[in-house]
Amino acid sequence: MTDLRIGIVGVGVMGADHAERVARRTAGARLVAVSDPDAARATAVAEAIGGVQVFADPLALIADGAVDAVILASPGFAHAEQLFACLEHGKPVLCEKPLTMDAASSLGVVEAEHKLGRPLIQVGFMRRFDPEYAALKQLLDSGELGRTLLLHNVHRNKSVPETFRSEMIVRDSLVHEVDVARWLFADEITRITVHTPTPSSLVGEGVLDPQLAVFELASGAIADVEVFVNFQVGYEVRCEAVAERGSATIGLGSGLFTRAGGRWGGALPADFRVRFEQAYDIEVQRWVDAAGRGEIDGPSAWDGYAAAAVCEAGLESLSTGRPVDVDLADRRKVLG
Repeated sequence: MTDLRIGIVGVGVMGADHAERVARRTAGARLVAVSDPDAARATAVAEAIGGVQVFADPLALIADGAVDAVILASPGFAHAEQLFACLEHGKPVLCEKPLTMDAASSLGVVEAEHKLGRPLIQVGFMRRFDPEYAALKQLLDSGELGRTLLLHNVHRNKSVPETFRSEMIVRDSLVHEVDVARWLFADEITRITVHTPTPSSLVGEGVLDPQLAVFELASGAIADVEVFVNFQVGYEVRCEAVAERGSATIGLGSGLFTRAGGRWGGALPADFRVRFEQAYDIEVQRWVDAAGRGEIDGPSAWDGYAAAAVCEAGLESLSTGRPVDVDLADRRKVLG
C-alpha cells in the first residue's frame, strides 16, 4: 500500500505542528504540499521537511492530483469554501474546529457530503482520542457507574493574544467541551446558558473572561464548563463525570510529582500541544488509516455542525445573558 499523500492548508501554530506530525510520526503518510497566506512561513515549513511543494492558492493545493487527502488548519472563516472544494474533488479531509463559522453553512457542508454518498470529512475534536478521555468514555458506556447525570469541565489557558475576544472564547475554546458533552452523553445539547462573572483585571477592555457555560441535554442531563483563557498559570483541562453509583475525573495532572527545596508539586503544560500531543498523534494516525479504507474514524461533519449550532446559541446567550435553545436540524431528515 502506498503512502497517503497529504497537503496541509494553513501552517500557523496548529498546521506547523501537524506538518511535523505527518512527516515524522505518522505511518503510511507523506507530507507533499502546504499552503499559507504567509508565503515565507509556508516555505520555511516546506524546507524544514523537504520534498514539499508550496501552493500560493489553497484551492489549487486541494485540486492537485498529487494530493490524496487534506488537513485544514486554516482560519475558520475559510473552511466552508475549502471543505466544498475537498468534497468536489473527493478528497478526505481532517478539518480543525470549527467546521465553519455558523450553523447554516455547517449544515450546508453536511448536506453536500451526504449527497456524495460517502463520508469524507472528519472534524478535529482531539479530546476523543486522548487516552484519559477514551478511558472515561469506556467506563461510562460500560454502565458500571449507572446512568451519567452530570459533567463538570474546566478549560483554562495560560494566556491568549489580545485579539482573542469574548466571542472567540465560545467559538474556539468552549466548542471542545460542547463536543465532549455530546460524545460522553451520546446525546444532543438542547439549551445553553453562558454566565459572565466579573472579568479578570488582566484582560483587555470589554473581554468577558472567565465564562461559565451550562448545557442542558435532551435526556435531562446537565454539563457545566468553566472557560478561563487568561489563567496565567498554565494549560489545564479537567473533566468529572458524576453518575448514579460514583464519579470519575480526568485531567488531574498525574505526571511527575516532586519534593525538593522545601516545595512539592508538579507542573502545568504551557499550551494545548503539550497536554494533547498524544491525542493529536492518535487522531491523525487513525484518520490516515481510515482514509486508506475510504472511511472516517472520528467526529463527523454532523458533529461539527451540531457544535456550531450550540456555539451559535452560546453567542446569543453571551450577548443577552439568558438561556437560549439550540436550533438543531432533525438528523433523520438530513441524513436519512
